[in-house]
Amino acid sequence: MPELPEVETTCRSLRPHLEGARIATAIVRQRALRQPVTRNLPQRVAGATVHGINRRGKYLLIDCGHGNLIMHLGMSGRLWLVNAATPPQTHDHFDLVLASGSAVRLRDPRRFGLVLWHNGDPLTHKLLRDIGPEPFGSDFNGAWLYRETRSRSGAIKSALMDSHLVAGIGNIYANEALFRTGINPKTPARRIGLTRYHRLAEKIRETLNLAIGAGGSSLRDYVAGDGRAGYFQNQFLVYDRAEQPCFNCGAPIRTLRQGQRSTFYCPRCQR
Repeated sequence: MPELPEVETTCRSLRPHLEGARIATAIVRQRALRQPVTRNLPQRVAGATVHGINRRGKYLLIDCGHGNLIMHLGMSGRLWLVNAATPPQTHDHFDLVLASGSAVRLRDPRRFGLVLWHNGDPLTHKLLRDIGPEPFGSDFNGAWLYRETRSRSGAIKSALMDSHLVAGIGNIYANEALFRTGINPKTPARRIGLTRYHRLAEKIRETLNLAIGAGGSSLRDYVAGDGRAGYFQNQFLVYDRAEQPCFNCGAPIRTLRQGQRSTFYCPRCQR
């Protein structure tokens, strides 16, 4: 699933092409995504000028002045710039067509993505209003993690993937940040002390920054808005490395299932 670094990379790569651009129309080839694409979307966006494109958690927000497109890449989606005349493929469900002749195209084989219209402030939408702080924001730090996990008996890995605690980290980067901090992913969140949470917050930001700098992780379908694949998968320390030697101590990386997601960790380095 595209996580925060992939969505941020998509946002940054599309921004130069979208900001200030005029929208000609939208083409909806398949409404049946995770939620149905908003009805009459072509009429809602036609003629609008894009005021900006930003990210909140794993959501992309395209400001059209009189309302906002809220988009999510789902489990396997990609959003990139094409010539509007390029013939769509089977899973190309949506185009935002620009007056310039380009289009922002959503390809989503599993149809878990979202294309929704919201009048007014998008942060008031029910999908976004309860999301926790952004990892790069001033209100996210070790004290926040410590305070918000005092009543959480579940594992810290699962807590980090809860968007109410922190926005957008996702499975890959929860694994990598916990390894960099030396915390076992099975540790109950409420048993971690303030000092370790300060270090974890730092390592979360460090991991995400490294991933953004590498253009995200391209494991299946993901490419950025300019069509380029990411390469952070070449820098994974534990994720998808089951039974391979730990880069620090040489012990075999172990794997387990947590919340229906794969967890990877070093039994020696993470305690």
